[in-house]
Amino acid sequence: MKRDLFVLAQPPSSAMEVARTWRASLVALALAVAWIVACFGSTAATMVRTWANTETYAHGFVVVPISAWLLWRMRERVGAMVPEPSWRAVPLIAATGLGWLLGQTGTVNVVSQAAFVGMLVLTVPALLGWRVARAIMFPLAFLFFAVPAGDFLLPALMDGTANFTVAALRATGVPVYREAFLLVLPTGSWSIIEACSGIRYLIASVMVGTLFAYLTYRKTSRRLAFVGVAIVVPIVANWLRAYMIVMLGHLSNNRIATGVDHLVYGWIFFGIVMALMFWIGMSWAEKPSLAEIPEAQREAPGVGRSTRAQPWRILAAILPLTLAAPLLHYMVTHDADRTAVVLRSVDVPGWTRADEPQAGYVPVYNEPDATLQQTFRRGDMVVGLFVAYYRNQTSQRKLVSAENVFARSTDRTWRSTAHENPSVQIGNRTVRVDAVRLRGVRDDRAISAWRWYWIDGAITSSNSIAKALTAWMQLRGRSDDSAGIVVYTPDADPRAASEALRAFVHDAWPSIEAALQAAERR
Repeated sequence: MKRDLFVLAQPPSSAMEVARTWRASLVALALAVAWIVACFGSTAATMVRTWANTETYAHGFVVVPISAWLLWRMRERVGAMVPEPSWRAVPLIAATGLGWLLGQTGTVNVVSQAAFVGMLVLTVPALLGWRVARAIMFPLAFLFFAVPAGDFLLPALMDGTANFTVAALRATGVPVYREAFLLVLPTGSWSIIEACSGIRYLIASVMVGTLFAYLTYRKTSRRLAFVGVAIVVPIVANWLRAYMIVMLGHLSNNRIATGVDHLVYGWIFFGIVMALMFWIGMSWAEKPSLAEIPEAQREAPGVGRSTRAQPWRILAAILPLTLAAPLLHYMVTHDADRTAVVLRSVDVPGWTRADEPQAGYVPVYNEPDATLQQTFRRGDMVVGLFVAYYRNQTSQRKLVSAENVFARSTDRTWRSTAHENPSVQIGNRTVRVDAVRLRGVRDDRAISAWRWYWIDGAITSSNSIAKALTAWMQLRGRSDDSAGIVVYTPDADPRAASEALRAFVHDAWPSIEAALQAAERR
């Protein structure tokens, strides 16, 4: 009713001008969105594949429909405003394009995907104005839940789950021995793997909790408080879930709470906890009030031909700006070296080659262009070498990836039980490497393994530095040739294993580096 009075109070010509401005701005917005999706279709497709193939991020399919529904609910309030396209948003769109380019060249999916969503969001203030964008800020910000982000939390969440489970078991009188994420009880052993981290529960709870807080409360303090609860509750609930499952298995001598029912019990418990959280949250609900049109909007500003033409001028600037990033990416990658990678075998002075891979161990690397695996002996020391070489990396096939690991958590042969970052002399540089201890799942075998990256002559074990170096290489027009190097040895005695690996790296690195440089120059 208020909107009707507002429109009727305007002169007919003014109301018609407002309607024309809205039509022009919305058409320009639709064209801008379609153009951006077309230009960055590969990024959008990568997001959809992640939603479809990873249960943790399956919620991405409902983000856009929810955001559209939220916008539909606000149509009357927003319709009372007048679009005021703003050039101030155009530099921000250019900045997100640069962010996308850096994410693509560094093969950091989360950066390029967040930049893609950011570009879509920024078209709203550019073509409808900042006042309209502020009015629909939450539906626009909600779109960022479509970005598959959160894997970086896995180690901390897994460690927290293991710490709580061990403490709770000991507090209830159950003896438990812990080695990293392996828990050994008198009735059997349990592993805290990625699925036990609670990342699925946490991401789902934060998204739904944020939406619930927005729809239920008006005060920012209450909204933030409930979102905080939505973060803490699933973490604690997952701790309790892990403890409950281990206790059920222990008390039943592993007859229940294993296999499929392990997951079923977990989701039932999580569902009950979430239901209680929202039930309690409803008790804080504030009475709804009619949204009032601010005084500044009760009288429509004059709208002339220049205002109606503004969105088209801004759209004309947005189209080439957003096309610039994919064009630049094409320019730095289209001349990439397409020759096949050949890694030659290495000879290490003072060491003799053995025929079989040491201990039957093979590190996990996703689709490298070439691999090299050899075993060397010197006296009582036996060391394995594995190299995975990548060229022309993509978002799905790259050196630095969560899929490239010492051993998968679901591996039926090896289980990671300890992790550290010792300093190692590699050539003339001292580098901290990733180091793990792996134990056999079905036997008492154990091996120590070290890993680091080689990127255009630089050596690092840092994922972020490796990504930055890869992006810098491509931006300079160089090849993105990179390699992951893993050395490993039997670990009956950790000190002896460390000495064997240090000795081998000292003797073998010149030969390994020469083989990598030869592959890069082909």
